Amino acid sequence: MSLFARKNIDELQADAFSEGEHSLKRELGVGNLISLGIGAIIGTGIFVLTGTAAAQHAGPAIMLAFVLAGIACVFAGLCYAEFAAMIPIAGSAYTYGYATLGEIVAWIIGWDLILEYLFGAATVAAGWSGYVNSILRDVGIDLGPKWTNAPGKLVQTPGSNSWVRHTDELTQSLAAQGIDVNTLPHANGMFNIVAALGIFAVTILLVLGIKESARFNNIAVAIKLAVVGAFILAGGYYVLTHWSQSIDHWTPFIPANTGPRQFGWDGIVAAGGVIFFAYIGFDAVSTTAQEAKNPQRDMPIGILGSLLICTLLYIIVSGIMTAIVDYPALNVAEPIAVAIEATGYTALAKLIKIGAIAGLTSVMLVMLMSQPRIFFAMSRDGLLPPVFSRLHPKYRTPHISSAMTGLACAALAGFYDVSTLGHLVSIGTLLAFVIVCGGVWYLRVKEPNRPRPFKTPLVPIVPILGMLSCFFLMSRLPVEAWERLVIWLALGMVIYFVYGRRHSVVQRTYRQAHDMEPPRPTYTDSK
Repeated sequence: MSLFARKNIDELQADAFSEGEHSLKRELGVGNLISLGIGAIIGTGIFVLTGTAAAQHAGPAIMLAFVLAGIACVFAGLCYAEFAAMIPIAGSAYTYGYATLGEIVAWIIGWDLILEYLFGAATVAAGWSGYVNSILRDVGIDLGPKWTNAPGKLVQTPGSNSWVRHTDELTQSLAAQGIDVNTLPHANGMFNIVAALGIFAVTILLVLGIKESARFNNIAVAIKLAVVGAFILAGGYYVLTHWSQSIDHWTPFIPANTGPRQFGWDGIVAAGGVIFFAYIGFDAVSTTAQEAKNPQRDMPIGILGSLLICTLLYIIVSGIMTAIVDYPALNVAEPIAVAIEATGYTALAKLIKIGAIAGLTSVMLVMLMSQPRIFFAMSRDGLLPPVFSRLHPKYRTPHISSAMTGLACAALAGFYDVSTLGHLVSIGTLLAFVIVCGGVWYLRVKEPNRPRPFKTPLVPIVPILGMLSCFFLMSRLPVEAWERLVIWLALGMVIYFVYGRRHSVVQRTYRQAHDMEPPRPTYTDSK
């Protein structure tokens, strides 16, 4: 039996347009798809990671880090668009890998995507809780740091009520401002209960149905974009009317390198790797291909449209933010709120927090929607137990896998901090993009005459550039991220050889074709 057995693309295409009780509902139009992409992309990157990446890695040159990450995403997005239009079925990169590079590669992608979505949603929930706690403090409710932070030592930042993780980078950043970290209030976190409750609420919404979830997401995205637009207008006006101050904050635009991954061009590349997972929204769009009304036309528009809109917004917002506030002061959980408060527009600061909560909620929703659909596809292929492909009899959503994903994600959000989770998500996302780019190139050589509703231009140049740029960003992530990735993939290989390979539909078909075992059902009925 070959570890590189491929799924038949013609059968995948037929399955994509089949209807029945085991099929997902086709409810999403092009507007929904772009909104879902924006919902996943505009969130943690703007509202949380922009500040920490600027303060710890890139300074004002964080704008260049977003450009670098955006370029890598364009190459990968073009490859995703070709696959999503050609194979419009749930599963995203997992399904694309299965159809091109074979089962073992598909398993690696599927297992890797758990890092991307499950850990990604937990990362967003941790940032979301920071804004929720800030709003609660504004109305006189202080839950304290113990039950609003992951386990670990915390420091209260000067001039604010925010608690951040005590790290060497924070100590160095404060020392550069003449502040001794030991003179600041300290505390210990135990469990981020606010983040866990946020995950539970979004999970319940997802079980109720894709249409209801999409409606909620559209509202959240509208609020989020309105708030981002308000920040751009108000912040941009402040920058123009305080131009000399803004120039001072942007000088030097690329701070001198102070160590590995700290400022200079090395820091810019490191920041690009750190904030990369903020771009995974277009991958999330591809996971809903089997629920799109006209996937062959709408999927490329949804993927590339959301990517281009969000890259532009990231660059503008990060530029304004670092012009208003000196970048070391942005090492907080709510950098946009800090920036707008520095302008004196205090009323707008509260609006920004509300928009951030709406924005991060939509990101959690898209990520928690995407993960069960990866499980759904893997289960139908026999690589995971049948329970993961069971659909709710009324809502026709993967309710059991959604609930299991929600529980696991809530635990991760409660026990782990943003930085630890974020590095894992970025490296997992980059690995998936590398494989998708390679798959497009391979299939063009293997099956050049296959109809493609959307064709990636300049093949193999675009796929090669996509792979090289993603590998380059991966190389700049911390060694700890690589170690955790290797351990995670090793655990996945154990599960594959113990369960997945023995129950694989593709492997079973091979054995039946060679009279190695009698026929039996491909997967358990979902009832």
